[in-house]
Order: sequence, then structure tokens, then C-alpha cells
Amino acid sequence: MRVLLCNKFYYRRGGDCVYTIGLESLLKANGLQVAVFAMEHPETLDTPWRRYFPSEVNLASLPSKLRFLARSLGWGETASRFKALLDEFRPDVVHLGNIHSQLSPVIAQIARAKGCKVIWTLHDYKLACPRYDCLLKGETPCEQCFRNKLNVLKNKCMKDSFAGSLMAYLEAEKWNRDRLVANTDVFICPSSFMKRKMEQAGFPSEKLVWLCNFMDVEKCRRQDCSDRGDYYCYVGRLSKEKGIATLAGVAASLPFKLLVLGDGPVRGELPLAANIEYLGRKDWAEIKDIVGHARFLVIPSEWYENNPLSVIESLCLGTPVLGADIGGIPELIEPGISGMTFKSGDPVALAEAVQAMFNADFDYKSIAEQSCRRFSQEVYYKRLLELYK
Repeated sequence: MRVLLCNKFYYRRGGDCVYTIGLESLLKANGLQVAVFAMEHPETLDTPWRRYFPSEVNLASLPSKLRFLARSLGWGETASRFKALLDEFRPDVVHLGNIHSQLSPVIAQIARAKGCKVIWTLHDYKLACPRYDCLLKGETPCEQCFRNKLNVLKNKCMKDSFAGSLMAYLEAEKWNRDRLVANTDVFICPSSFMKRKMEQAGFPSEKLVWLCNFMDVEKCRRQDCSDRGDYYCYVGRLSKEKGIATLAGVAASLPFKLLVLGDGPVRGELPLAANIEYLGRKDWAEIKDIVGHARFLVIPSEWYENNPLSVIESLCLGTPVLGADIGGIPELIEPGISGMTFKSGDPVALAEAVQAMFNADFDYKSIAEQSCRRFSQEVYYKRLLELYK
């Protein structure tokens, strides 16, 4: 079987990229032939298929913004380069990830016309929300565009800019729900929460499949899961919707040490305290060591998280998770066994939950063993192959 993986970035930029790169390895390990299609970028990984990648587009200037808009509407070099790749590789399956704007859903339309089966893994809510994150101006959960995409203009959701919001609206209208559904065989929803939201947005349930993300569990193996330090940690982007400001404010008032791994736009706004260490971005070896020895990981999100890999990684390392009760987070946590949940955005509830987590006893070895079975590549591949066939 020949599979073409498509994602707008092909380097370790975010969860969608990590998923695509990991999926490529998984499919190749099982004997499938795999090609990749992405946008050109200075950090793009080397691949023999890179010669087909369309050039980079960004929003740095007015001409580049116009190119960006044209690309998002399916105009320009993307279509011709994608057709050339299809002609050479001749895939049976085209598996899409995050493709809007920098590549555009025109590639789904082209692939379907060529007779390929089209599978689409949804990493965010872009198909239902032009902003992608279901946040009203980046502040509070919002589903207005599920019913009418004009709300992205009314609310100026894209950085409070009419021009930016108009671009998002035009893209949403061009690649509307009916067109997306007509050119896609299966939409993979990594969380049941996302599946419900896509159904609310009018996507047919028979084309929506819930399939949780996977993990290369071998990289999480540790000889001793019981060796724990006297601290808890956060891993992720330092941005408002991630709840890091709420967490840092709470942590500063508690007698426990918090290690923060990551960077982002609100880094300079976070409080400085003796019991909080901001460590910046770390590679996997350092993350494995820090998270693997933490008492627990906290994910205080205040948006509709889908199926965060940071939670899966933590659990596979045997580290319990304290998670906000929002989006797909609660689906990953077994209360009292692999962690706890608390009311999203509520600092009092978060403070009480942090205290409870430090007072609780967890079987770290059992968490690791059960999670490695649950999120294994083998389990994922078996289900994915059924969808491919």
C-alpha cells in the first residue's frame, strides 16, 4: 500500500507535525510505502519528496499576505506541485493533517479526483471554526461559527483585525463543510469531544471516527518509575489559552516547586517566584528526565484541547496528570488512578487540586504499563489500517 502524508509543516513545530513524522515512521516500519507533501521552510526535514514542496508563504508584508490568501483559496503552485507528486508516487491513500492556508484543501479535492482514498486527521477545529481554536478573540470558548461563518467577521476574531478575519472568512466559505465532506472519506477525531463538536458543526457522524493519538512507547521506557523528585511540572506553549497564567499565579502562592518547560507570547507576563523555574524549550531527552521524575504533570488549559500529546507522554512515563476538565483532556485521565481533573480557569479549584495531587499516592509503574498498552503504535496501526482499507 502506498500512502501520501500531507501536513503544512514537516519539522517538529507542534503536535500535528510530531504526529505526521511519527506516523511516517510507523507506516514505514510496517512495510508501507510513504511519501510526504508539505510547505517549504528553513527547518523542513530532508526527504526525497521535498522537490515537490510549494514555496514558503507568510504574513510578513502586503504582497506575501496576498500570496497567503491566494494559497489558502487553492490558487498558485500548490495544485500543480501536488499533481506532479501524485503522478509520480501514485498513492492509494492520501492522509491529511493540518493543511489549511499554507497548502489548502485543494489537495483533498485533487486527490479525490485522482481516485485516492482521503483520510483526514483533525488536530484542531479549523473545519468548524475559522480561528481554529473555538475561542472568542482568544479569550473564551465560542461556537458561533459552527452555525454561521460570518461571525468571524462580526467578532473580528483574527487578531481583532477586519482584514485578517476577512481572509479567514473567505477561506471558510471556499472550503465549506459540504465541499470538505464530499472530498473526504473519513475524518479521524483524536478525542470523542472533538467528534461531538464536529457533529454539532454539521459534519455527518458516519464520516467521523474517534481514534486516540499514539505514542512511540519505547522512547518512554524507564527502569525505575518510582524515583520521583519533590516538584510538579508544566510542558507546553506559554500562551493564554493554555492556562499557564492561571497556573503560575496559583503556583506562586503554594509551597510546592513548579518547573515550567516551554516558551511563548506570555512568558514576560508570568510572575517570578522562588518556587517557579522557567526552563524554556527542552529536547526530548530533557523532557523525559524532568517529566519522568516529577510528582505529576499539570495541564491547566482554558480552551478545547483535543488530544494533547503532552498528557500521553506523561502517562507513558508513569507520571500522573492533573488536567483541566475541558476538551478531550478528561478522556485521558482515570481519576484517582492516573491523575485528577479540576474546573478549567478556576484558580481556587486548581490550588486545591495541586494540594490533593501532592497528598495522593499513585502507582507510577502501573500508570506507565497501562498507558504504554493503551497508546501503543501497534494498537493505533491496526485500527488505522482498517480505515485505509
